[in-house]
Amino acid sequence: MKSFRVSLIGAAVSGLLSTPVWSQSLIDLYNMAKGYDAAFQSAKSLYEANRYRADQGLAQIMPTVGLGLTATRSQVDFRGDKPPSGTALAEFTDKNNNLFLATPSPNTYLANDGAPFKRWFTQNNATLTASQPLYRPANLAVYRQSAKQLSQAYAQLTVAEQDLLIRVSQAYFDVLASQDSLNFVRAQKIAVSEQLASAKRNFEVGTATITDTREAQARYDLVIAQEIAADNDLRVKRLALDTIVGIKNASPKPLNARTALTPTLPQDVEEWVKQSESSHPSVLNAQLAMDIAQLEIERARAGHKPTVDLVGSYAGSRNLGGTAVSGSVSSNSHVVSPTLQVIMNVPLFAGFATENRYKETVQLEDKARQDLELARRNVAQATRAAYFGVVSGLGQVKALEAAESSSQVALDANKLGYSVGVRINIDVLNSQSQLFQTKRDLAKARYDVLVGSLKLRQASGLLKEDDLQGVNAMLER
Repeated sequence: MKSFRVSLIGAAVSGLLSTPVWSQSLIDLYNMAKGYDAAFQSAKSLYEANRYRADQGLAQIMPTVGLGLTATRSQVDFRGDKPPSGTALAEFTDKNNNLFLATPSPNTYLANDGAPFKRWFTQNNATLTASQPLYRPANLAVYRQSAKQLSQAYAQLTVAEQDLLIRVSQAYFDVLASQDSLNFVRAQKIAVSEQLASAKRNFEVGTATITDTREAQARYDLVIAQEIAADNDLRVKRLALDTIVGIKNASPKPLNARTALTPTLPQDVEEWVKQSESSHPSVLNAQLAMDIAQLEIERARAGHKPTVDLVGSYAGSRNLGGTAVSGSVSSNSHVVSPTLQVIMNVPLFAGFATENRYKETVQLEDKARQDLELARRNVAQATRAAYFGVVSGLGQVKALEAAESSSQVALDANKLGYSVGVRINIDVLNSQSQLFQTKRDLAKARYDVLVGSLKLRQASGLLKEDDLQGVNAMLER
């Protein structure tokens, strides 16, 4: 009868832990989160924006070309003076057959009725201008800065990607831990209810006191309260996972119970720290910030240096019926004027603005250097903490596995002692509670080791999407 009860509890636990057919793996949920998570999508958009900003930096050393077009139509009122006596006058007829008198030189017009002569002139101009910087150190510094800023944006995107990996993994195993906790509480409720029924039967036949029944009832009521709390905790953890991946009622696949956790390699914390100081995105970002600050010093220093540009232009002008400036009426004219120039500008004095700007950039460069050192220290500390957390977690898993075996043996012994009258009911209840508590702690410790291993790789700057494949292989199929 007792062996049947043990097998019944085991079957209940196995049934509660079984995997639904619609369960998703860690990789499945991570891929969903990549297309849904707002923080990651924001980081991707920022990176794309910085790609175009880098191209703007390239424009600082590229040639510029412009085309200018103007069309001018002006009216001129000719009020010619009466020519000196004896001056020969010639008759002139315009295109509207109006008769005018004019001196041969200069061209002075008089209307045949003595009224002022008004005339329209049209001028069309086109200018094509090209400029190529030959020596502009400030522009070159801007171009080099833009490349560094693009690398910074990529480092920030890497941080966002690693953060998403950790958030999905943490939420994934939080759901599994809460689910296991609820399942173990329910299995404990089944065991306590059987123990309560046994105590009631023994009391009815006179082989046990009412104390055994009351103790079992109290423990059963406590387990009911624990079940309510565990059920609510699971609901909250599922909501957190759903918020990240963008689906409702996500169902993570459980961890394979036969999975063996292996030690983290390399097993030297200083190797991890050394790796983190050279490859962590935060350190790389700080290093790039210092490089940008040094280039900013070059930009400020360039304020004292001359600039040299090659400028070429090709201008064309067409005058219809003469020009309004000369006041002459003549045939159409077309003027072309190509030019090529080398222009040098030498700054002489800017009110001490350049000197003060240089001093400012020097201080900002020193700040960037200190920020780099701070980033290295923080990363080293985080890496050591993550490493020792994984080592401690592996030790806890090993100890809890031993405790699980010992608790099972203790429960079996107490059940046997209770059946022969050398143990009381509370001993059995305490053994049951200890066993299920140990099982819950062991399951959570295993999840913590897996997440901790990912956090260690994140702290060292090595975490990538491929690292999820190893964890995903440990899940139930």
